[in-house]
Amino acid sequence: MRPSFRGTAARPFVALLALAISAGCSGSSLGGSTDAPASTVKIGLLVSQSGVYKSVGDDMRNGFQLYLALNGGKLGGHPVEVVTADEGDGADTARPAAERLIKQDKVLALAGVVGAGSVAAVKPLLDANKVPLVGANGRPTKLADPAWVWHTSYVSTEPGLVMGEYVHKAVDGPVYVIGPDYQGGWDEIGGFVEAFTKAGGKLANPDGKPAYTPFPATKNFQPFLAPIAESGAKAVYTFYAGGAAVDFVKQYQQFGLAGKVPLYSAGFLTEGGVLTAEGDAAANIYNSLNYSPDLDNPANRTFTSEYQKKFGGQPTTFAMATYDAAAVLDKAIAAAGGKLTSQTLNDAIGKVGQISSPRGPWQFDAAGHTPVQKWYLRQVRKDGATLSNVLVQELGTVGG
Repeated sequence: MRPSFRGTAARPFVALLALAISAGCSGSSLGGSTDAPASTVKIGLLVSQSGVYKSVGDDMRNGFQLYLALNGGKLGGHPVEVVTADEGDGADTARPAAERLIKQDKVLALAGVVGAGSVAAVKPLLDANKVPLVGANGRPTKLADPAWVWHTSYVSTEPGLVMGEYVHKAVDGPVYVIGPDYQGGWDEIGGFVEAFTKAGGKLANPDGKPAYTPFPATKNFQPFLAPIAESGAKAVYTFYAGGAAVDFVKQYQQFGLAGKVPLYSAGFLTEGGVLTAEGDAAANIYNSLNYSPDLDNPANRTFTSEYQKKFGGQPTTFAMATYDAAAVLDKAIAAAGGKLTSQTLNDAIGKVGQISSPRGPWQFDAAGHTPVQKWYLRQVRKDGATLSNVLVQELGTVGG
């Protein structure tokens, strides 16, 4: 049995995934509820298929697809029809896409979602229609009553929170802080500033506040790099991802800052395909993340091996978290039993317990519905002929 992937609008990858997929599924395709144990269930996969974060969305889709491929195309014993929708660059496109998945396609649950701002935008739809989201990337810091929202990734402040004290100890002097001007950027940068200043660190920014670049419009970072050079900063901390990460890192080198002012970041700056695109401009960047392909455990060995066979290259945290989202749904759908509805599924998600993950075992925090997990310091170094995010040390456990 192989899973059925389709989109709410035509997309190039659909044709590749559709070959003999739908025909292989038996039973009716049901979303909101089903009593038949073998009935096909619909899962809505909401990820960026266009815009700045398309590469992130592609990795997330790959992770979900891989889990299904390794588990007979089923979740909890049910054949799966995956309905994809394009999140785009954020809330303005994410909300109508989610609304189509919920109201038109009548999915049992949503998974994915790249941006924290997108999560905030779709949450009212989840609450009103009582449909769970198993998110796999950005999560707003403040999310009131997350009854229908679960995340296998992190809270968006956490990558910065775990780096604040480390950077304060590693850097002798003020640090310039810069990131994108939207919800995810505010959260990511805010987490670092909170921890860094609490540890006694000082910002090199002239007004003592982080600098924010227009999102997603900024392609030319030169006007934002000049103040860094003039600030006397001993290091820079940043958060960018996707295409914006490539632009920032390459222009950081072109401006003459690389090698002079050390760059620290959330791990998304050098994660996956963006590191390949950045090339030597990314060398020596220190970054924090909840995953590394280097982690030595049975689940990760299987995950990295199978991912490389199916997609080529090393898996990313985006792929890992969406792989885990499928694992959560797998356990929860099985636990929900014969009377499977969005409500019984949501109840079961809260009881899945420990997840055996490529990052190592983790479980949901009961109150926040986010992982209690370890975080790691990585550095971009040559690994043979290629650049890799090499695991340096643990930064601690966050969550709960």
